[in-house]
Amino acid sequence: MPSERRTGPRGTRGAAGAHDPVAAAAEREARAQRLTTSAAPVGGVAGPGRWLVATYRPTTLFSLKLSAATSAVGKTLLVPTMYAIKMALVDAAFRAGYPDAACAALLRALVEVDVRIAPTPRAVVTHTYCKIRQEPKTPSPTQPYISSVAYREVVHLDGDWRWAFDLAAVSDEVAAQLVQLLAHVSYIGRRGSFVQFLGVRREVALSTEYTQPQAQNGFTLPPRWHVAPLDDFGPEATLDALSSYSATTPRRDRHRRFVQTIVPLGLVNVGPGFSEYARDT
Repeated sequence: MPSERRTGPRGTRGAAGAHDPVAAAAEREARAQRLTTSAAPVGGVAGPGRWLVATYRPTTLFSLKLSAATSAVGKTLLVPTMYAIKMALVDAAFRAGYPDAACAALLRALVEVDVRIAPTPRAVVTHTYCKIRQEPKTPSPTQPYISSVAYREVVHLDGDWRWAFDLAAVSDEVAAQLVQLLAHVSYIGRRGSFVQFLGVRREVALSTEYTQPQAQNGFTLPPRWHVAPLDDFGPEATLDALSSYSATTPRRDRHRRFVQTIVPLGLVNVGPGFSEYARDT
C-alpha cells in the first residue's frame, strides 16, 4: 500500500512524520514576509514583525552551568540557553494546566523555533569556593556522604533580558500559546534564579544586541563579544526523550544539540574573585 501523505502546518509530511525541507523552507519564508509587512496581531500582539520579543528582569543572582561542567567545577553562562528557555515554556505549560499531549505537542513545535537572547548591558560573575557534601566513590552505610570543596559561579545582572522567538516557524495557534506561557515563566537556569516578566512585543529585525549562531552566514560582530556553546532542541527532540522522569536516554545531535553562539558581552574588568562583562565599548 503506498504511504499516505498529508499536509501539516510546516509543509508536506509523510506517514513517518518527516517533512519536505524545501516545501517547509518556502512556507516559512512566505510566513516571514507576511509577518514582516502586516500589522495584524498574532497571538494578540500587534505587528508588524516576525520576532516575538519577551522582556524579563532578573531579580536574583543567575547561574546556569556549562553542559560540559563537572559537579565540582561549575563555570556559569551569562545568558540562558535556547534549550533552557524552551524547557521553561514546556514547564510553564504543565503548570498552566495543559494536558500532557498538548505539552508534548508544544515541545515538538518549539524544535524549529529560532530563539535569540539579548543579555543585560552589564554582568558581574562572582567566583566562589564552597564546602559541599557529596557521595564518595565507594559509598558505605556508615559514610554515605563526605565533605568536599566545589567551585561555583553566580552572576549579578544589571538590566533586562530580551528573548526573541521567530514566529515564522510556528502557526498562529502556537504563537498564541507562547504569548500566554511567557508570562508564566518565573525562573530560568538554576532553581532560584528568578525573573520578572515585563511584557511582549514584536520586532521586524534584531540588532547585534542579540546572540547569533556563529555558523550563520553574514553575521555581524557586536562591539564586545565572546563565543559560548549554547544547547538547543535537536531535530528529533520529544517530551519522552527529554523528560527527567523518562527512561529514554537523550542522544546528542538528535534530541539535544550544541550551537557555538556569539554572545554580545565582552570581558572589561577582572579582580580577586570577580569578572565583569559589558555589552558596549
